[in-house]
Amino acid sequence: MKLILLGPPGAGKGTQAKQLVDRFGIPQISTGDILRGAVKEGTPMGVKAKGFMDAGGLVPDEVVVGIVRERLQKQDCANGFILDGFPRTVPQADALKETLGELGKDLDSVVSLEVDAEALVERLTGRRTCKDCGRGFHVKFDPPRESKKCDACGGELIQRDDDKEETIRQRLQVYDDQTSPLVAYYREQGLLKAVDGMLAMDAVQEKILAAVQAP
Repeated sequence: MKLILLGPPGAGKGTQAKQLVDRFGIPQISTGDILRGAVKEGTPMGVKAKGFMDAGGLVPDEVVVGIVRERLQKQDCANGFILDGFPRTVPQADALKETLGELGKDLDSVVSLEVDAEALVERLTGRRTCKDCGRGFHVKFDPPRESKKCDACGGELIQRDDDKEETIRQRLQVYDDQTSPLVAYYREQGLLKAVDGMLAMDAVQEKILAAVQAP
């Protein structure tokens, strides 16, 4: 199974990808992870990426695509993969299509997790993290027994900067501007499978499985 997971920040892509990894025994390929891995391993594309990162610049598409290409050629991708966080733009999607063609691989499905923006803001801004042990809570969905105090170690619960409303709304806007056009791109290719990401976690997984296994 060769799959792309699309969805805005907080849609649950990482959680769903992990379940698919466990079920099918294929790797989840996260752009951030493989970028750091390529730099650490000193691969040709990793060396290029490090030059841009050390200079404080963005890693250009051609280098990101090259790193994805290196990763897709590893043995654990022989039976499939799940791309999470890539492609982010239509030009990246074009480059991915070309790369997969050169490697003799074809995408099976692109799953788009459909979620309500206001529900995402509530989901993300409600997260709290223990300053000491790192355990996570949610003020509405998984509250601590005592307000602002970690159940596990008694440490102070804080809201991380990237979970604040202004930051969340900015991230959602960036996603909408850059990545949501991919929904139309893959729909035109007949690859898109839309799944209601507002359902319970297990229900979302069932919907994904039904979508990707449908004839």
